[in-house]
Amino acid sequence: MTTAHIPSSTRLAVADLTEVRVREPGRIAAGWAARERRPLVGDDGRMLLVAADHPARGALGVRGAGAAMASRSDLLARLVAALERPGVDGVLGTPDILDDLLLLGALEGKVVIGSMNRGGLQGASFELDDRFTAYTAAEIAARGIDGGKMLTRICLEDAGTAATLEASAQAVTQLADLGIMAMVEPFLSTREGGRVVNQLDPDSTIKSIHIAAGLGASSAHTWLKLPVVDDLERVMDATTLPTLLLGGDPQGDPRDTYAAWGRSLDLPAVRGLVVGRALLFPPDGDVAAAVDIAAELVHGSGAPA
Repeated sequence: MTTAHIPSSTRLAVADLTEVRVREPGRIAAGWAARERRPLVGDDGRMLLVAADHPARGALGVRGAGAAMASRSDLLARLVAALERPGVDGVLGTPDILDDLLLLGALEGKVVIGSMNRGGLQGASFELDDRFTAYTAAEIAARGIDGGKMLTRICLEDAGTAATLEASAQAVTQLADLGIMAMVEPFLSTREGGRVVNQLDPDSTIKSIHIAAGLGASSAHTWLKLPVVDDLERVMDATTLPTLLLGGDPQGDPRDTYAAWGRSLDLPAVRGLVVGRALLFPPDGDVAAAVDIAAELVHGSGAPA
């Protein structure tokens, strides 16, 4: 895949990040305290986020390339390129990636969502154990991060799902108490041939929506992160919660993906996209062009600069 170029406007070279971490680790906390923030959504009530939390779960593959996201410098280059495009509202990531982007100056005036549970490592015997291993609600609030995201896979044949549901419910409650967005990403999942498979049919998605929407003591700050599935109009009628659609591991012609996103964004509950691999690793390597298409779909011709 084509290596992306880090825009010259970044305030700190990737090569300097380790030196800062060795000699001035306090710059990270100071940077979060001083970061310029913005409202969660603009006047159009929509949002485009770039997702970058896959590596922390050991999921490094894109389009069959198993180590596509193995290079941190390349991934950061792609993220910085995406975040500089008009209409990109922000990023979803784990502490390591977000701290790097903060030092690079890429998070000023952006929405930042912290990924909270990365314990269900891809391919592990314990993959469905989605325990919380990254951000806590208290840390999200302390750093001025705008929301917390939690993967919530529901396997009716796995008793461990109960612990995942309980932990997600606690996180939703804690974030709501702090007035911070809780982004819940639910799937009805099964094990097939030793692999965890998310059920992406409409009825399974509807069931997962109802389970996720009921988590926590308050739904006032709950958003959903959902896949694009068939019969999406019926699926989205299952909730009043604002929803961002995810990209997943890209397959097939990107034009078909963009068309599906465009149709989905017409639904009232769908308020935008949160996409990682499909935008960061397009087949032609042109991150800016892929991001611009998504921004046009989400925000229209009036995409904010």
